[in-house]
Amino acid sequence: MKTILVTGGTGLVGKVLVEKLVKLDYKVIVLSRSKKKESENISYALWNINKGEIDIEAIKKVDAIIHLAGAGVMDKKWTDEYKKEIEHSRTKSSGLIIDALKNNEHKVKTIVSASAIGWYGEDKGDGLFFKEDEKSAEGFLGNTCKLWEQSVEAAAALNIRVCKLRIGIVLSKDGGAYKEFKTPLKFGIAAILGSGKQIISWIHIEDLCNQFIFALENDSMHGSYNAVTAMPVSNKVLTLQIANVTRGNFFIPIHVPTFMLKIILGDRSIEILKSTTVSNEKIVNAGYKYLYPSIEEAVKNIEQKN
Repeated sequence: MKTILVTGGTGLVGKVLVEKLVKLDYKVIVLSRSKKKESENISYALWNINKGEIDIEAIKKVDAIIHLAGAGVMDKKWTDEYKKEIEHSRTKSSGLIIDALKNNEHKVKTIVSASAIGWYGEDKGDGLFFKEDEKSAEGFLGNTCKLWEQSVEAAAALNIRVCKLRIGIVLSKDGGAYKEFKTPLKFGIAAILGSGKQIISWIHIEDLCNQFIFALENDSMHGSYNAVTAMPVSNKVLTLQIANVTRGNFFIPIHVPTFMLKIILGDRSIEILKSTTVSNEKIVNAGYKYLYPSIEEAVKNIEQKN
């Protein structure tokens, strides 16, 4: 039975991923800032990124690491202070792990790390999908993703296989973007953001967690892979799909004006309003099979669980 260290294991994705790993007979050690209730195959180890503290004994016990930790990009206003937190929560956490591996005996063979499609910028209008060999975009998120991936890639110098999943918009019944899309529907409003034409590259949380496990178990996978479906959709299509499934014909589509989004969200509105059309060809060619390739299948599944 292999033991996997998971950072960010108490977050939206982490909780589902840990559950899946245990069902596959992995033992899991979750790095956390506080101890939580343990079970037969899930234990917790302490770390503190700001203080540079990490449980070395936990590092010594594991065969591989799945690195999900990072402050939520859309959780707070993008002040200079919070931008630093977004970056440092990713790069400093990676650095802490790499230093622990560098300075201690261990048996870690693989690190699978989260990244994000924030690596890419605005669609170029040429109808092409972004692929993994694209240079990182200029601007805050593009630079953050670049530093994030570089911080993890440092493990390759220690003869550790490194795989990074550039995650799209994650759809889950338990929170994240899906909850934000659905909230106005409680009042019968399908809130289309801006023009609604901006393209969203998305992935169902079950497929995302399965891709982390796929990358963990597939020794031929190295470098970056886009974790999205082959069928990106516009903001309008996604919003109306959720509305149709949850409300039938009992909703009113309303466009939220761009200027209002800019007032409410500030710089974060850039990410809400831009189109990013991303290819999943590389991970498909690696052999991954999707459970929910279409937005119709994804929304139907999520609502069946609600």
